[in-house]
Amino acid sequence: MTMINSAMILPFQRLSLSASLHEKMCDADRMMNAVLKNINGMGYCCLYDSKWTMVYVSEGCQALTGYEGKSFLSGHEIHMELITHPEDREYVRRTIGEAINTQQSFVAEYRIIHASGDIIWVAERGSPLYDEAGEIEAIEGVLQNITRRKLSEIAANQAEERYRSIFENAVEGIYQTTPDGSYLNFNPALVKIYGYESTNDLIQGVADINSQLYAHPKKRDEFIAIMSTHGRVVNFEAEVRRKDGEVIWISENAREVRDKEGTLLFYEGTVEDITERKNHERELEYQSNHDALTGLPNRTLLVDRLEQYIGLADRYHSKVAIAFIDLDQFKLINDSMGHHAGDELLKTMAGRLSQCVRDSDTVVRLGGDEFVLLLTGLHEIEDVAESMQRVLTSVAEPCILESRTFIISCSIGISIYPDDAKDPGALLKYADAAMYKSKQSGRNMFQFYTEELNKRLMERLDMEYRMRQAIENGEFLLHYQPKMDFATCKVCGAEALIRWQPANAPMISPASFIPIAEETGLIEEIGNYVLNEACRQAVELNTLLGEKFTIAVNVSPRQFRQTSLVSSVQAALHLSGLDPACLELEITESSLVDDTKSFIKTLHELKALGVKLAIDDFGTGYSSMAYLKDFPVDRLKIDQVFVSHLETEPSNVAILKAIIALGHSLGMRVIAEGVETAYQQAFLHGIGCDELQGYYFSKPIPMDKLEAFLQR
Repeated sequence: MTMINSAMILPFQRLSLSASLHEKMCDADRMMNAVLKNINGMGYCCLYDSKWTMVYVSEGCQALTGYEGKSFLSGHEIHMELITHPEDREYVRRTIGEAINTQQSFVAEYRIIHASGDIIWVAERGSPLYDEAGEIEAIEGVLQNITRRKLSEIAANQAEERYRSIFENAVEGIYQTTPDGSYLNFNPALVKIYGYESTNDLIQGVADINSQLYAHPKKRDEFIAIMSTHGRVVNFEAEVRRKDGEVIWISENAREVRDKEGTLLFYEGTVEDITERKNHERELEYQSNHDALTGLPNRTLLVDRLEQYIGLADRYHSKVAIAFIDLDQFKLINDSMGHHAGDELLKTMAGRLSQCVRDSDTVVRLGGDEFVLLLTGLHEIEDVAESMQRVLTSVAEPCILESRTFIISCSIGISIYPDDAKDPGALLKYADAAMYKSKQSGRNMFQFYTEELNKRLMERLDMEYRMRQAIENGEFLLHYQPKMDFATCKVCGAEALIRWQPANAPMISPASFIPIAEETGLIEEIGNYVLNEACRQAVELNTLLGEKFTIAVNVSPRQFRQTSLVSSVQAALHLSGLDPACLELEITESSLVDDTKSFIKTLHELKALGVKLAIDDFGTGYSSMAYLKDFPVDRLKIDQVFVSHLETEPSNVAILKAIIALGHSLGMRVIAEGVETAYQQAFLHGIGCDELQGYYFSKPIPMDKLEAFLQR
């Protein structure tokens, strides 16, 4: 191909060309300039050489390139090859070369470098010009500024690419479906969620979402109903079937897509696999409603089931029985053999109880060794009695724990809906009260709730309320019962005893409120009051007498089990300033049953404070003899049951002698309480008892009378 080399002419003039080409260009000049004024570009005619040397440029040259047209025409200052972006030069030359070879026009979009340094996108449309011999002579065309459009296209392409990347790589499934339930489009994540191998596999496998995907056919109808009402669905949870038949949980968020006229085109949305979360929620719900050890429903589920059963009973005019069950010997086994054995026992009993009821009934473990049976659909009370007899028999069957055989019994209390009450809380409370009556009546039996129980329960609740008020109002006070030393016939101490004196009302016997205080836990607060007040008054008494005088304070089993007991005693001594040797703590033998090792440990910690210790009600416990040698105890108090009938029950004589001999052999003093007659006093003195306490010597009296008693 022959390149044209022509001499330069003045700016905005053409180079010397052949007469025919010059004539053609002159004819087109006026038309070209007129047209190019209306577009953002320039017309040109250039040689097909290495620099695209211009032989003509229109008036739009400077606006487009930033250079005057004469700069191009000179061929020395600037040329098109130079301002074409280096990365696009090969593309431009290749495109034009192909047009020349095929003798066709061409279109090329590429970048040029503006005189300011900015990058400008141009669209070039041109055609090759040939001489009479058919050789390429020049190229003419138009360059137009398309920067705005091109940048918009680039941004759109980038946005589409980003969307496509998100669509293809999203963890969530993304889809478009027709309103009637066919897929239009979806991403690979959706294919994976539903367990298919490929896009085509999912398309072929799910032609109808309603019947082939949702595990519950009505679920798609629910989806459509929400979509029709709100135009979208949010966190729509449903169970769907994967390709292999496995059912999983998904959560969908979707919306309607409509055209400008409002016609519904399709739905689009996202799908998330929430199976793991659902399983976790189900597990948490199960754990919150079931006992971890036995797997039985727990207290939370109890109320819900009871309310359901009551609703069924109202509908079918039947009854519901609530049975409270407490294992009689559980604590002894749990403490002696360890918690592992106790847990095995509870699981065994849970299984036995479950076998004693129907599938429609419920067995609940409240905690510890307490269970509740809910029996529904009953019409005769006799049916309940038969069921409870089966429970007693099943529970009492031999139970093997760690190669040892045990016989366990239980106590059962029963309330009936609607006979006893209609409120679930009241029914449970009444069954609990009946269970306690069953225990008190000898255990291994069941007891129905009665009006008598209700009366006793209401009295108990009233007593509890009044005790709480009495603590706040300061209605409790102390009386003291003196003790006499047989050897000196003098007072050797006194026992502080709690009394309740309501305002403008008779004094309430401790026998009436102490058991309730023990059950409710109020005994701890009352016990702290007795301890602190006795220490305070003992200091006043010692000051008055001018000598040490010992005051004994009872420590209840519940109070003794508190980890804060030792620190409470220490605080009371410190606060009052009492000499520890003037304080004696009387601990009932029944405290030993709960935890022997802890019992002995606490005794030693108390003894380390310098106080005296006494075992109260000795002889009525279970196993004190085995551990008595380990007790750092100063006194044994013989229970009054062995003293009060001394005249009429001679068999008590041997017991009294044995206790006194045992105490002396261990270096302890022995005191008998409940002495009421001269015969009892003389007999006890005669068999070597050290001290006595009882009405024969003095009744419990207030502090002012005790002071007068001692001064006499």
